[in-house]
Amino acid sequence: MGENTLGDVINLLQTAWPYLLKGTGYTLLFAVSAMIGGLAVGGVVALLRLSAWRVLNWPAAIYVSCMRGTPLLVQIFIIYYGLPAIGIQFDPISAGILALSLNVGAYLSETIRGSINGVDRGQWEAAYSQGMTHMQTLRFVVWPQALRLAVPSLSNSLISLIKDTSLVSVIAVTELMLATKEVISTTFQPFPLYVTAGAIYWCLSLAFEQVQRWLEARLNRTLAR
Repeated sequence: MGENTLGDVINLLQTAWPYLLKGTGYTLLFAVSAMIGGLAVGGVVALLRLSAWRVLNWPAAIYVSCMRGTPLLVQIFIIYYGLPAIGIQFDPISAGILALSLNVGAYLSETIRGSINGVDRGQWEAAYSQGMTHMQTLRFVVWPQALRLAVPSLSNSLISLIKDTSLVSVIAVTELMLATKEVISTTFQPFPLYVTAGAIYWCLSLAFEQVQRWLEARLNRTLAR
């Protein structure tokens, strides 16, 4: 096979773009949905991990250890292929979002827990002295400061999550990676298409990095008031 000219590559990408764009849409759907789900899971698990009650603390610790200690690919297989054996079945999109949410939630819980612990203990005591309850102190005093500490790590988790969405292709979800493979199977041009897919992942990561900078600046202005 001869070398591709620039015109050949442009024609190839024009043909492939609708498929890659659709795959990118699914990638964003998985990343954003799983991040929202992961934040909800991570927030609850972090509070359980901070609880003084062992009956709440230990199950949360086991969950975090299990999710961080096993491959995401195995977790996807368990949810999509394993759970139907006990009567629980998910469609591919729901299974992918659930697996990604549970996985990233374990990492986010540690980020949130560490950020809450990173707030000076004097902040708690000052709030208590003003008559605030534990939950009021957590919500109005500690959490805004913890969020500022957590933003860089949360952003890193989201960027990693964007790349992890490629794993849901194993359960036949046509996200960006599977869409790229399908185009390659008909065009037999792996190099320009994989490079394009990589560039799309990179652009998505850069976009979320900009969101991170905006959020950090906003939080800094809010807390400086």
